[in-house]
Amino acid sequence: MLVSLRGRGALNQRLYRGLRQGILEGRLPPGMRLPSSRSLAGDLGLSRNVVVMAFDKLLDEGYVEARVGSGTYVSQSLPDAATAWSPASFERSAPAPPRLSMHARRVIALAPLPAPTAPLRSGLRYEFRYGLPAISDFPADAWARIVARRARRVTLRTLRYGRALGYEPLREAIAQYVTRARGVAATPDRVIVLNGSQQALDVVTRLLVDPGDRVVVEEPCYQGARHVFLAAGARLSAVPVDEAGLDVTRLPQRTSARLAYVTPSHQFPLGGVMPLGRRLELLRWAEDTGAHILEDDYDSEFRYEGQPVEAAQGLDRSGRVLYAGTFSKTLFPSLRVGYLIVPPAMVPAVAALKFLMDMQTPTFEQEALADFITEGHFERYVRRTRARNAARRAALLEALDDTLGDRVEVVGANAGVHVVVWLRGVDASQLEAVRHRAAEKAVGIYAVAPHYLRPPRRAGLLFGYACLHERDIREGIGVFATVLRGFPRRRPDAP
Repeated sequence: MLVSLRGRGALNQRLYRGLRQGILEGRLPPGMRLPSSRSLAGDLGLSRNVVVMAFDKLLDEGYVEARVGSGTYVSQSLPDAATAWSPASFERSAPAPPRLSMHARRVIALAPLPAPTAPLRSGLRYEFRYGLPAISDFPADAWARIVARRARRVTLRTLRYGRALGYEPLREAIAQYVTRARGVAATPDRVIVLNGSQQALDVVTRLLVDPGDRVVVEEPCYQGARHVFLAAGARLSAVPVDEAGLDVTRLPQRTSARLAYVTPSHQFPLGGVMPLGRRLELLRWAEDTGAHILEDDYDSEFRYEGQPVEAAQGLDRSGRVLYAGTFSKTLFPSLRVGYLIVPPAMVPAVAALKFLMDMQTPTFEQEALADFITEGHFERYVRRTRARNAARRAALLEALDDTLGDRVEVVGANAGVHVVVWLRGVDASQLEAVRHRAAEKAVGIYAVAPHYLRPPRRAGLLFGYACLHERDIREGIGVFATVLRGFPRRRPDAP
């Protein structure tokens, strides 16, 4: 317990005044049990006699009361002599609001944060929340063995500060994996380990964007990225997407942009995959305008149709692309380990920014993850989960077709762990009512509109499926279909 011993006089008098002040100011409320004299003496480094003398004086004046066999408690009512000093006896002026920075004011203006993925109520049986990996598939036993082994063999190197760039064996493992699996041009010295892809967004924005600079974003766009850019004071240029991702013919030509944020391997949220031709056009645009590209490859491990397309970063020949990846979408979100692969000239600046932000990503987790990758667990898990997610996806698509048919249009189903479902015959203004009615039936669904700068006139939903069993997917869609049929079908959607 914190008690002021400031002032003059004997220690017991100073302790008495400190306790009395705490009682009068309400920090020690009526009925609160005070620490024992022995315990308080130990906490404050005083003799027990000093504390007993202070307690006796408080007891004599009616500030505390002793209960036999229980202890000493703050009195339920103040003595009459202290009434004039009671906090309730005078009004305190409201504290002046804090003077916040422009950055803080911009962040507050973006509220509510974080992105709208919270369920309308807890305990939903059919939770179609998007952005979550198949946590139930995660090989927890293998992970636990690695963590336990690392804990038993912990070294001083683990306990000391690490490098801002990250744990070197993990950087080597990441470079080898993305080179082999994604066609990324990566060497360990270009890999920076970060606290998830969200920190990658923040680092890149601090690296390249000043207030007033223009940033190109997809329309619609991952809200967490858009908020980072707006918090930095950037001006956004929203470029529409179609079934093939960002429409590169709509990129701004007359106004210079500092950065373009894209998700070419699986556009978030609509799911388009950018073909090779568009990727090359995007790179040419960056070279011609002097812009940089932030390629967010958040879940390209899960692809179900067609051949994988080489990352835009692997096609870059002029150092315009920064490539961000994360393990949150493949392993488990609380791991909070991601990475950024940048052109060699940017490495020192990114390392300096990372150091100022939080010095480093925790070393122990990096060591365990490096072992998990190098021992082959990661890629075995990805292959197994890809097959299981494919079965979940098939169950979702079949259930939507069987129960709702032409009342829905599904897009973005060939990759990732979510789909977008456009509702036919439902106005966007009705969507919240649909969501609340579904939540009452234990079905969690989420609107796509928050990811648009200009909300669409159509009613659209994001359905994540990685965390659900196939049976629950079918049952949940059946319940949702019943809910949707309770809303009269309106005229066809306006174009």
